[in-house]
This record gives sequence, structure tokens and C-alpha cells, in this order.
Amino acid sequence: MPMDMHKNVSVQVDSDFALLLPSGVYEIKKMEPRSKIRTIIVFCLFLAIAGIIGFGYFCQDQVCALSKRAVILQSSDMLAYNELPLHQANGINGNSNGNSVGGITAMASKASAPQNIIANAGLSYEDVLNDDFQFDMDGHDVMVFLHIQKTGGTSFGRHLVRDLDLKRPCECQRQRKRCYCFRPHRNENWLFSRYSTGWKCGLHADWTELTSCVDVELDKNEGETAKRRYFYISLLREPISRYMSEYRHVRRGATWKGSRHWCLGRQATAAELPPCYKGKDWLDVDLDQFAGCESNLAANRQTRMLADLALVGCYNKSSMPAHERDRVMLASAKRNLAAMAYFGLTEYQKMSQYIFEETFNLRFAIPFEQHNATISAAAVQNLRPDQRRRIEKLNSLDIELYAFAKTLLFQRFEHLKAKDANFEQRYANLGNIFYKQGVTEFNWDSNVDDGLSTDH
Repeated sequence: MPMDMHKNVSVQVDSDFALLLPSGVYEIKKMEPRSKIRTIIVFCLFLAIAGIIGFGYFCQDQVCALSKRAVILQSSDMLAYNELPLHQANGINGNSNGNSVGGITAMASKASAPQNIIANAGLSYEDVLNDDFQFDMDGHDVMVFLHIQKTGGTSFGRHLVRDLDLKRPCECQRQRKRCYCFRPHRNENWLFSRYSTGWKCGLHADWTELTSCVDVELDKNEGETAKRRYFYISLLREPISRYMSEYRHVRRGATWKGSRHWCLGRQATAAELPPCYKGKDWLDVDLDQFAGCESNLAANRQTRMLADLALVGCYNKSSMPAHERDRVMLASAKRNLAAMAYFGLTEYQKMSQYIFEETFNLRFAIPFEQHNATISAAAVQNLRPDQRRRIEKLNSLDIELYAFAKTLLFQRFEHLKAKDANFEQRYANLGNIFYKQGVTEFNWDSNVDDGLSTDH
């Protein structure tokens, strides 16, 4: 979305010229005598010099033009995006070579974030749907999995490396929990994820971390620089169930202490993210204590992990008022989600599988199974009314983001369904590849609440 800036241009037409009014409208005026023109020029020079002096006095920090002013402009643009109808928001996408994501994110990143963020933000869903598009494993295409905690990403990540029908299947080593997902004809990664490359950009790296890191890490890993096309994928989950799942995981001993929380070239400080507990973990914490810690990143985790945090001063909450910070983060998360090549929802697994397969023209050898009766869902039902209200308030941004994601997912599904002449047969036989029957049993929800390790 273009920034609200007016070009200072004079257009001469015969003996007339255009004056730029404060409102940004051009007005045609008759040419004035030379003496008046000189007076105007002198006056303009005086204003320019006064402006430079005033700017230098009030903005002694050399980076203020790249911080406060940029944040204000970015914030207003992000908020404007937040008001777009869903179909228009979904239409803001990147260019075909993956060098930018266009619209708001690219513009904002140029103003405040490292330059390589723009280059690595990935191709959009709209790019992927182009008639001439093909995910090219023999080229330099890379799928980047943004894994948000407790959304079912652990199980989905396993099946990305184990159950896709590929010319060159990933080679997995059980003891290391790592797979080599190489291109058909050379040893380069086509998948950037926990099980293929490891946590190269930090434990559960978010959008801000991944877009500034992935290219550097792949260059380092492969020993050469390449111009790659990135395709970001992620999963979201109903916010209250996800929050309760994270609570249960933490009270069993999970910490995610290894997360870097990296933004604009540095990690978040202890002052910006004070610890919620003393000691090695938060074992046996009760729900009220868990919800009571203001720096607990479980609240609105999905919004934070999908947003460009450079727009809100990273983890420095004093950079702007809380309500503005929330609105900018939510708008940024919506924009980045809509621009992703793919996302799925835990509660709509079959639909998510179909969208993935049609988007990338890849097939899973197993069907995604739906199990709604998770432990966390039962825990949600047992919440006291006051606890439920508190958790909903803490996750209000995620609730709005999820509603946006759900509408967008259904739109994408209907669009792909309308293009598929064999939809009924395809949808009824998802995961049924006759020469690869029953490789593994895909059970997404059964792994949502399992495990005690800190990297789930």
C-alpha cells in the first residue's frame, strides 16, 4: 500500500505552471513577473534551511529518521491494510521472482529492517497459483516451515520429511531425528525445517527471525551463494486450545529457553522479556500464575510469530502505545499470513492437506486424520468462566487472526475446488497413492500434546 507522500513536481504548460497546494492538489497559475518569482525562490530557500536546522536540533540521533518517523508511517499503512476487505488483503502479493513481497511488508522492511528481510520474505500464494508456476526442486526453490508451538507442527514436520511422494525421498536418521531432504540431482536442501536443517535460525524461529536468517544459513550450509525462491508455510490452531496446550506443556517442564527472540540485529534483553519463573523450569505452575505473567509469550503467540516485529520496535514495548502496537502487529500478521505460499489449520486437516497438495503439486502418501477430542479441548471445557474470559482477553489478537485465517482458508479451498475437474475423486482419496500405501499413519492431533522436550 503506497505511503501517503506527495511528489513536488512543477509542470509548465505554455505560460502557466503548476503549484503544489498543501492538500496535494495541483493548481494552474499564470506566470508571475520575475521579481515575484525571485521572492518566492528566496522564501523557499529560507524555509528549507530553517527546516534543516530545526530537524537537526530536534533529531540529534542520526537514526531517528529511520526509526520514529518510519514507525509512524509504517503503522498507519499497516492499520490501513487491517481495514481492507479480505479479498483485497489476499491480493497483496509478491513479484514472480521472489525478490519482495510487495505492498506493506516490503515498504516497511525497507524503512526499518535489514535489507535481506525483503529478499527472503518469499513468494506469495497468488504467485504459486500462476498457470506457469511449478515448485522446482531441481532449481533453487526452498520451502520454509515456520513452526509455531502447539499447533501440530511437530507431527506435520515429520510427515513433510517422511511421507511426501518425491523423486528423491528424504533420507532420515532415527537416532539423530534428522533427515536429508536433497534435490533430485544434487545435495542441496529444498526444505528448511526442524527435521531437515535443524533449528538453524533459532528454536521456533518466527517470521522476523526467519526472513533475516534463512538465506545466510543456507549459504553457510551449502558453501555457496545462490539466488533462491522461498515459499513460507505454517500452521495455526484455535487460540484457546493452543494456549491451554502450551500451558500443559510448560507445567510438565517445557521451557523453550533456547529461543533467541532476535530482531533488528540483536536478541531481546532480560528487561524487555523478564523471566516468568526462577530456576530451570516452571514445573507444576497453576493456570492463574501462568496467565498472570505479563511477559509470558504464550499469549497471542501466533500473532507475534507471524508479524514483522521491526514495525513495533521489536520487544521494546515503550516504543509506542500498547493499543497501537497491538493493532500494527495484528495487521502485519494478517498481511504476512495472506502472503504466505501455504498455511493450514489444525482443526481442518483434510482441507489443509488438499490445499497443500494442490498448491505445490506434491502428494502425501497418507491421509491427514481428524481427532477433535484432544486433551486441551477437554481442559478448555473445564475452565472457570473468569479463567475463560481472562484467557480470551490475553489472546484477543490471536482470536481475530484465527478468524481471518479460517475465512481465508475456506476461500482458498473453494477456489482450488472450482479449478479441479476431478475434485470429488481427489478429495475422497487424499493420501491414497497405490504404490506407497500405508507408509505411516498420520495422526496430527495425537502429537499436539505429547512430549516433554523443550523444542516441541
